[in-house]
Amino acid sequence: MYGWEFPPHFSGGLGIACHGLVRSLVADGVDMRFVLPRKFPVAYTGATMLFANEANPLDAEQTELFASGYMTEERFRFLQGQYPELQYGPSLFDEVLRYAARSPMVALSQQPDVIHAHDWLCFPAGMAAKRATGVPLVVHVHATEFDRTGFRSVNQAIYNIERRGMHEADKIVTVSEYTKQIIVEHYGVDPSKITVVYNGIDPDSEMVMTPEEAVVHRLKERGWGIVLAHGRLTMQKGLDYYLRAAKRVVDVRPNTAFIVSGSGDMAEQLIEQAAYYGIGDKVFFVGWTKGRAVSRLYRMADLFVMPSVSEPYGLVPLESLLNDTPVLISKQSGVSEVLQHALKTDFWDVDDMANKIIAVLDHPSLHHTLATEGAREARSQVWQRVAERCMMVYKQVVKMITRV
Repeated sequence: MYGWEFPPHFSGGLGIACHGLVRSLVADGVDMRFVLPRKFPVAYTGATMLFANEANPLDAEQTELFASGYMTEERFRFLQGQYPELQYGPSLFDEVLRYAARSPMVALSQQPDVIHAHDWLCFPAGMAAKRATGVPLVVHVHATEFDRTGFRSVNQAIYNIERRGMHEADKIVTVSEYTKQIIVEHYGVDPSKITVVYNGIDPDSEMVMTPEEAVVHRLKERGWGIVLAHGRLTMQKGLDYYLRAAKRVVDVRPNTAFIVSGSGDMAEQLIEQAAYYGIGDKVFFVGWTKGRAVSRLYRMADLFVMPSVSEPYGLVPLESLLNDTPVLISKQSGVSEVLQHALKTDFWDVDDMANKIIAVLDHPSLHHTLATEGAREARSQVWQRVAERCMMVYKQVVKMITRV
């Protein structure tokens, strides 16, 4: 299995998904080799961890900077200029190609039965491994270039890599029907080649923590409702629509605080937008949080909002529900196909978003029902089921090759 990022260092759902899937496959008895492009500290899963390049290992700080499945070319160039001692290639694409160049040696030394590659950064490595070994390739699409750009200004080079990887793969796994449809319509892939495997969650993970009672009580005693958004501050995540809705909520319900947890290229724009709307004192930008810190945010919130413009799946609503906080999610997301006890809205309908936020804050019975039933649904979406579905795909591609 070829990946790009892995806990404890990750920048979003891709690393979490790889970790959960690998742990469950190993628990099912799969002899797993997980490959990363560079050597850096990783969490234990029971799998054998391999590194295409073991020279100049990255320490924890360097890994946080570079080993991101959501790195943009612009961000890469900036960091590469700031940290030349890491000896990365001159561009992100060079790093992807260097990974692919080293991939056949790794694959040939391991003699795999199936190769599984996650997202475009790993597709060239997966394709190279397939050509070297002749074994079937499964590509796992967690997000497309259309999702990352909000269907605007698609990077043609990334699109070309995605399309080639999808067409060379023997099977494609997507995280939702929503993503499957994008692939069929925009990449020209036969739908029979695609299997939808929804992501999972680990109910026993560190995401479920004791709330910070002192913080919650201070806010609750003042009669304020707390609304949380957590994720990368990029066009894809729709936080500008979240702030538009926040303005409408504050006009009606001024004792409401909006928390924005995350980092990204839209951070400055969003801060200026909140100030322009006159709600700068009601919106709190807390930076990127994860682990125990984000668990405290989930617990202190009355409602979690995911207003994504295009979200192939979206793990964060499940994390919120495991912390007993109800969710309002974009209809343009894969997780909306899975959750029934969640409020849903079109990302662009800020009036509907605002009305639903107010309804949850003002009606305790609605809040309780959404939180209780939503948590029950979230606990059923375990990684063990994801692993079982992936095993079915592996067996299918092995049979296909055997017949040929």
